[in-house]
Amino acid sequence: MIEPVIGLIGGSGLYDIDGLEEKEWRTVETPWGLPSDQLLFGRLDGVRCVFLPRHGRGHPIPPSRLNYRANIAALKQSGVTDIVSLSAVGSLKEELPPGHFVIIDQFIDRSFAREKSFFDTGCVAHVSMADPLCPRIGDALEETARGLGLDVTRGGTYLVMEGPQFSTRAESNLYRSWGCSVVGMTNMPEAKLAREAEICYATVAMVTDYDCWHPDHDSVTVDAVVKVMLSNADRARALVKSVIPALGSPRGPCRAGCDRALEHALITAPDRRDPALLAKLQSVAGRVLARG
Repeated sequence: MIEPVIGLIGGSGLYDIDGLEEKEWRTVETPWGLPSDQLLFGRLDGVRCVFLPRHGRGHPIPPSRLNYRANIAALKQSGVTDIVSLSAVGSLKEELPPGHFVIIDQFIDRSFAREKSFFDTGCVAHVSMADPLCPRIGDALEETARGLGLDVTRGGTYLVMEGPQFSTRAESNLYRSWGCSVVGMTNMPEAKLAREAEICYATVAMVTDYDCWHPDHDSVTVDAVVKVMLSNADRARALVKSVIPALGSPRGPCRAGCDRALEHALITAPDRRDPALLAKLQSVAGRVLARG
């Protein structure tokens, strides 16, 4: 049985978690450098939790400059088994207004200026991303959100753009034509790296605006986003405090196989693997590398 450790990645407006006991901010170094900030360790209802503010406290780091590899590696090194990622997004659908939460089940990755894998020349791996979110965590989030009376939709596609500028109207309408639900800047390659690190991962997308496609709403401005973002943050804290106990009970292996994603992913022959890269990979892929 697995004793879960819940990782929380806070997006825009979420720079701490209320109610944690035994709180301690710690610096965690990784082979890929330092994460966005120190990690906040603590317990909630007896469940071990580790919180990372994605952009750093006070939001000093833009999406393209986030060290995504260090962020996920730091959580893995801290024993995290499950990640709940919270992300501010724009809505691409009329029925997903500002203040609405979407429990994502798919991504389209349109980012291009980011390191997207722990693996590299000297040790190649290909993990499956067909179903990029953990349905077990999604189930717990949906049940908890509905129990709290939050406006929530289960299922939707998150289009990840590079940023930091907001979309053009043409881009926004293109994403709508693809059937996307929301647009944001941060959850890729975060989700890909979590899969490579064999961590169960789910996203709660918190709608702040209608992007710029909606004829009856102004184009996106930071002021407008921040107003909704702050109210979303209060609801997100309530969701987190309620879902952690639901995720914290001892469990068996993930039914979706998130925690075994590397089982058949390594393709480089053992005698052709780069020892220096293997040493770095121990922190995220040690389970499979130990087998040779």
